[in-house]
Amino acid sequence: MELTHAQRADVLIEALPYIKKYYDKIVVVKYGGNAMINDELKEAVMGDIVLLSLIGIKVVLVHGGGPEITEMLGKIGKQSEFVDGLRVTDKETVDIVQMVLAGKINKNLVNLLENKGGKAIGLSGIDGHMLKAERLDDVHGFVGEITDVDVTPITDCLDKGYIPVISTVAYDNEGNTYNINADTAAARIAGELGAESLISMTDIDGILRDKNDPKTLISKIYVSEAPQLIREGVISGGMIPKISCCIEAIRRGVKKVFVIDGRIPHSILIETLTDAGIGTMFVTGDDNYD
Repeated sequence: MELTHAQRADVLIEALPYIKKYYDKIVVVKYGGNAMINDELKEAVMGDIVLLSLIGIKVVLVHGGGPEITEMLGKIGKQSEFVDGLRVTDKETVDIVQMVLAGKINKNLVNLLENKGGKAIGLSGIDGHMLKAERLDDVHGFVGEITDVDVTPITDCLDKGYIPVISTVAYDNEGNTYNINADTAAARIAGELGAESLISMTDIDGILRDKNDPKTLISKIYVSEAPQLIREGVISGGMIPKISCCIEAIRRGVKKVFVIDGRIPHSILIETLTDAGIGTMFVTGDDNYD
């Protein structure tokens, strides 16, 4: 349906207070899921990020790339193995992870953002020694647990007007490279940056009280309520580690965290710049965001 000029004006007026609230603030977007492999959705996400950047919001894009890593490993005849939702990563696999994440995916996203009219710089957690890590455990191999974060490379890019696009590989002092879970990295980066918000793109509507009924979407959750929702099974399975990262971000100073459905075109703009919003918002409990 074509909007009239008056309706277009109404959309802009509705967005005005949100533009004012977010102006010159940092918003971290964790990009993954179906929105990353569907070309139409990818175009919409990149357009959203460029628009936010052009209206004065400092956007940091943190991305994963699990499906493309799995595809590349398959091409060399290597079977992907997961334990507790994390990829078992031997030396050969971590080389593929670095190649796919910091190379192909990262640079393709930078190119898309530039073609949409944005200014983007591709970074990995190794660049500027941004993400330092150690082995999570012996089972997962070169899967890392972040021990230190230096956001200087990110803030340098933001200060110059660039959108930092960050692939989640990390380093240690012995020269090893580590595969880092993108949700974990986004939460730590958002916390270190003192971000206004973290937006986590997923393949679900948000947190549903009844997983089979979209009408039971919980629009706001206080972090103190999350353990009870886990006990009740409302938050379960693979969502538990994702929500744990949301809570970690809040505890590190991020004002609010959104879990949104990346399968909806322009979901970032809907959540950030409209009254309606979508998905589930996590807050500390003493917020003023209603």
